[in-house]
Amino acid sequence: MDPIAKSGYSLPNRLARITLLSVEELIGDASMQAVLNLAHLSHLIENYPPANLERSFDFAQYTALNVGLEEMYGERGGRGVALRAGRRTFQEALSNFGALAGTGDAAFKVLPLGSKLKIALPALAKIFSSISDQETSLEEQSHHYEYIVTRNPVCWGRRGEARPVCFMQVGLLQEALHRISGGREFRADEASCLACGDDACRFILQKEPIS
Repeated sequence: MDPIAKSGYSLPNRLARITLLSVEELIGDASMQAVLNLAHLSHLIENYPPANLERSFDFAQYTALNVGLEEMYGERGGRGVALRAGRRTFQEALSNFGALAGTGDAAFKVLPLGSKLKIALPALAKIFSSISDQETSLEEQSHHYEYIVTRNPVCWGRRGEARPVCFMQVGLLQEALHRISGGREFRADEASCLACGDDACRFILQKEPIS
């Protein structure tokens, strides 16, 4: 892969660190070093960002990590690792970022599922728009929610893709729905993607669980 030009947009160091650690836990130290080398991120080997909220991790680096996984494991294998890493990232981030902490409270747990989603999904979109340079919004439809990202760190600078590529974001949203609902599984699909030339990355989150 060719290096991706810096975007000038950033994620907080803590979130980038959580993602890097999540990937490393899945694939191991040696494979992680290989992925970082493929992604032109060798400066991160044994040098992950600090666990602070400073916005210093460029979107291009986050995208490069995702592309590196695809180069290392192939399209299907990279997708699997990215999905699982996205889920792990949310698991760890939930305890690090405050706005969703209330979803574990007893009062939230007894709410109907529809009310839980109506409260927590807008909060999730707001978190990413407030702690980073990601631009996120949420639209409610009759049978689903649309989680819309118009400035996306997962696919920054990617163009000409035949299909959506933001699998790490899909995994994060799957785990968010799992946690919000108290353990149910939901479909979360990327219907459009900036990397495909679309105007936004749109993720369709079904209101009804599949299990």
